[in-house]
Amino acid sequence: MPADSVPIIDISPFLAGDDAGKQAVAEQVADACTSIGFFAISGHGVPQDIIEDLREASHTFFEQPEDVKRRSMHPITDTPRGFRALAGEALGRTVRPDATPDLKEFYHYGPETWPDEPYFTSPDAENYFIPNLWPDEPTAFRKAALAYYREMDRLVVDVIHIIALALGLPETWFDDKTDKHATAARLNYYPLLADGPPPGHIRAGEHTDYGMLTILMGEDEPGGLQVLTRSGEWIEVETRPDFFVINIADQLMRWTNDTWLSNMHRVVNPEAGSKPTRGRLSVGYFFQPNYNAVIECIPTCTDPGNPPKYEPVVAGKYRDLKYVQGNDVSERENA
Repeated sequence: MPADSVPIIDISPFLAGDDAGKQAVAEQVADACTSIGFFAISGHGVPQDIIEDLREASHTFFEQPEDVKRRSMHPITDTPRGFRALAGEALGRTVRPDATPDLKEFYHYGPETWPDEPYFTSPDAENYFIPNLWPDEPTAFRKAALAYYREMDRLVVDVIHIIALALGLPETWFDDKTDKHATAARLNYYPLLADGPPPGHIRAGEHTDYGMLTILMGEDEPGGLQVLTRSGEWIEVETRPDFFVINIADQLMRWTNDTWLSNMHRVVNPEAGSKPTRGRLSVGYFFQPNYNAVIECIPTCTDPGNPPKYEPVVAGKYRDLKYVQGNDVSERENA
């Protein structure tokens, strides 16, 4: 049945290891992923102080003068590391070529270290395993960001095991396809604009995510996340720092032969009269499979009456194509 809201699922019964509890959580996730492609999780085990440390450090960073933040921009344009200034991305262009740039700033980072092995150091790996670029201020930023990333690395394994069980697979089915990932974390900051948003611009244009899944921490501030229901209605997604919102992304939808939904979503401007007191922060952990993983229909999502809909695709090449589209903020905007 199509959903008209995003459910909040307590995953602590799955983490407790009881078979009945695991199955109950998996069934709730399967229902959400089939109907709307989004669900929130509580009972996740991520310490709240790690979340709050990153929130505080991130707000301090983004509230600095523009010239200070720009010192943390990567010297190679469009490299997914470091700071990106306002309107430096147009996510809507992965859907519509004429979409306007997003009214957000962001900061990208990823794993801090990786093994000295060919998979991580070969030319094929250069687009994925990229050194981080840290700001000088605030001094707590690097420590807080890496602590949060470590928690996401732990949590995503649990989430992927839930997903496998929800798809009728062994819990570890995805492990050899995701154990050498190079996931980027992104701190999205939607600043208050003194003159209001320019006509036709929103905080993040409608798009789907192009990895496997996204784990999002959001703040309860005006001007937030919306998702498109199967009936064509945009609905608000509740976000709070004490739970995470998870959405299915394109590669997992392909893996499931469209059984699960990689759904359109966007971030809207605050409503007139809402009077937010500060910019809004969200932290996305955009999980990518191993860059050499082959995305092809999984065995539980096809039968003689439902053949595979997609040709196999290599995860890294798919990501690279979508990333280029979203980063196209060329002169069309100023024409």
